[in-house]
Amino acid sequence: MSLLRLMLACAGAAVLAGCVTAPEAPQSDLVTRVDGPLINAAHESFTQAAPAEAWWRLYDSPELDGLVRDALSRNNSLEQASAELERVRASLGQARAARLPSTDLSGSAGYGRQPLQGQGGSVEGDRYSLGFDTRWQLDFFGRVRNAVEAARQDLQAAEAARDAAAILVAGETARAWADYCASARLIEVAEGNVEIAARSLDLTERLYDAGRGLRLDVVQAQSRLETARAEIPGLVAARDGAVFRLATLTGRTPPEMVAVIPECAGVPRVETPIAVGRAETLLARRPDVRQAAFRLNASAARVGVAVAELYPSVALGGSVSSTALDVGDLGDDDTLTVSLGPLISWSFPNQIAARSRVRQAEAGADAALAEFDQTVLEALQETETAMSAYAAERRRRRSLQIARDAAAEAAELARVRYRAGAESFVTVLDAERTLADAETALARSDASAASAEVDLFVALGGAWRAPQPPAGS
Repeated sequence: MSLLRLMLACAGAAVLAGCVTAPEAPQSDLVTRVDGPLINAAHESFTQAAPAEAWWRLYDSPELDGLVRDALSRNNSLEQASAELERVRASLGQARAARLPSTDLSGSAGYGRQPLQGQGGSVEGDRYSLGFDTRWQLDFFGRVRNAVEAARQDLQAAEAARDAAAILVAGETARAWADYCASARLIEVAEGNVEIAARSLDLTERLYDAGRGLRLDVVQAQSRLETARAEIPGLVAARDGAVFRLATLTGRTPPEMVAVIPECAGVPRVETPIAVGRAETLLARRPDVRQAAFRLNASAARVGVAVAELYPSVALGGSVSSTALDVGDLGDDDTLTVSLGPLISWSFPNQIAARSRVRQAEAGADAALAEFDQTVLEALQETETAMSAYAAERRRRRSLQIARDAAAEAAELARVRYRAGAESFVTVLDAERTLADAETALARSDASAASAEVDLFVALGGAWRAPQPPAGS
């Protein structure tokens, strides 16, 4: 085929490309149905303002700020996510390189024998060659364009995955610190319970020795004392476990963490109502939703790549080579071979494999759409559940606070009456046991509330970068 005919064939392919329409990406209508305030936003514990960016600073705790800062800069899981991001970024660069001409240089030198055509005999000697080849893919059907777009969406999905890892690391660091503080407080309360139980046992034994008590009372008092003591080892283990979790999160060994962990003044708690925003902004803020949206876009671009493979691959190519028996002759006119023209490849008419790849890509896009919708629903579920649990724990803690204050007042009244001779010391011990139980319940509620706060902040997604609307709509 002449060069002119090949060029006409390329022109015809370009016209054909204009008539090719790649299958449209699957569309989600779920995002358009998510509009308005979150269901639990009307509770007094929340406001509809935009959530805080660095939410852990709401605790006003320099100790927690330092731990989160260390975790975000030293955590190994976050380093892994960042390395994966760089790998995907390099893949995008590789995909973009397909837009540019590719070139190859070659050279060889050797010694051999070559027969003389029509003359008989042969000639022996050195033989040298140099070659230069270039090829430029003409992206008539969008294969390269869609491959680059798929790689770009993969990069954005990797960025969202890194953001999700950062939110998880910050959340688990805050949770471990809250668990450490809560365990320390519970140990303090448990040691108070042991002291009260020991005083009760001492009084019971003295009454028994004086003939004014029963052996049953002594045994029961011993049981209460040992039960109170049995609470402490588990609380110490929980406190130590929180320290070791902080060590892992901040990239330290356990001894290093023990050496630098700060003192805890109390269980961290946000006193003001928490800003939760609106449902539609939640989806733009959550990195897992963004990641699913970018994956959906990437799958749609891969459908375009598969469709492009149904049509001819057209490239402009050229080569220059020189072969000579002497190095100094390389490049002379009589040693040059030059070629230039379009290169066309097309698997036709057997396109069963190519059409199967299109169907695979379309099925992948449908799966990505289902994954996106499921991620949206799970994001809403997690957030609403976290808000409900947090509000419920706040109400529970308020009641426990009232109960603890009442028990403290009752214990003080019992002590006053005992000093006035109006009550026995047994009454004082009973009132102090009630107060200790109320203190324990309140401390455990503080721990639950702190964990519920972290769950809520993680569910809200944080604002690690400027929110972008989900692209799956």
